[in-house]
Amino acid sequence: MDILSCIDKILARRSIRKYKKEPVTLAVKEKILEAGRQAPSASNKQPWHFIVVDAQAAKEKLSGGRWSGFVKDSSFVVIGVSLPFDDTSRKWGIVDTTIALQNMVLAAEVQGVGSCWIGDFKEEEVKREFGIPKEATVVAVVPFGLPDEKPGQHAKKPITEIVHMEKW
Repeated sequence: MDILSCIDKILARRSIRKYKKEPVTLAVKEKILEAGRQAPSASNKQPWHFIVVDAQAAKEKLSGGRWSGFVKDSSFVVIGVSLPFDDTSRKWGIVDTTIALQNMVLAAEVQGVGSCWIGDFKEEEVKREFGIPKEATVVAVVPFGLPDEKPGQHAKKPITEIVHMEKW
């Protein structure tokens, strides 16, 4: 894929909430996870952990929120967790984990796999269900699957409203 095709894919990415019943292949899943592992982090601390959820019963437990009912229909889910262990990871761990998850989302997109960021979860319930340490933060839940929809573009602010050159 050339650079313009890759950028076009990134710009065309949409949140997918409807998935085909077909599974994502192991090779594609591994590339998605590797993209997260290779993400940059403050001082290269890599404070992230990723729980890959394939089991239908577990995906259904992650589908209990008002806005997350479709999670159960995904091929797999990644729970992104920040586990700080020093001052740097306490300060930047959530940002670093978010960057790693976004790497996964983009790696999925360029391979034809859809995803959707989910913040609609009860952190304490997710921690208890998936054995996540109490000192960790569940950053997001991201379902992945082969898209069974093609949502359109939502309105975005003009670049002139959000980009400032040299100063605000």
